Amino acid sequence: MLAVSNQLLWSMIGLLLTIGGTFLEAYVTTLPWSWSKHGIHIFSLGVPFQIGGVLLVGCLGGKNAGALSQIAYLVMGLTLLPVFADGGGVSYVKLSQFGYLLGFIPGAWICGFFAFKARPRLETLAFSCISGLLTIHGCGISYLIISNIFKLQDTQTLSLMEAIVKYSWLTLPGQLAVVCAVTVISYVLRHLMFY
Repeated sequence: MLAVSNQLLWSMIGLLLTIGGTFLEAYVTTLPWSWSKHGIHIFSLGVPFQIGGVLLVGCLGGKNAGALSQIAYLVMGLTLLPVFADGGGVSYVKLSQFGYLLGFIPGAWICGFFAFKARPRLETLAFSCISGLLTIHGCGISYLIISNIFKLQDTQTLSLMEAIVKYSWLTLPGQLAVVCAVTVISYVLRHLMFY
């Protein structure tokens, strides 16, 4: 268990990583052994690093630091600070993707909970990250369903299935690649920091 001061530090780091990751798109490159033949090619994953920041703070700071950082992120975004991808403000609650932002809180908590249940191994950290990612998507889909039933959104531009495909199905491959990177980074850092 981490000390309270360490949890506060990790929650601040998680907040900064989430804000920065919101505006930074994730890319991959071709394999190094093909660089001499074909050169270095870079491909977009179609997702930002935002999920990576959410899950990394859970893996390194634990459940409380992860949840606290995401609560701070939502409060900042809902109080008109432009930390969300499309700005900020209370009106963001009416957007389809807001459920995924709400899911950051339990997603970071679940990830941090499982990350500290056992010694840091690649498979346990990968499981904790995937659990957190699935929690985020579960919350996002639940919000889409509830907002569709009660007509919470101002304009219904996408049907329920189109929204699920756009916000979950199409982003999942890129987010799984980010999960792989977070797993390796958190594994290395947990061993370097001896916890």
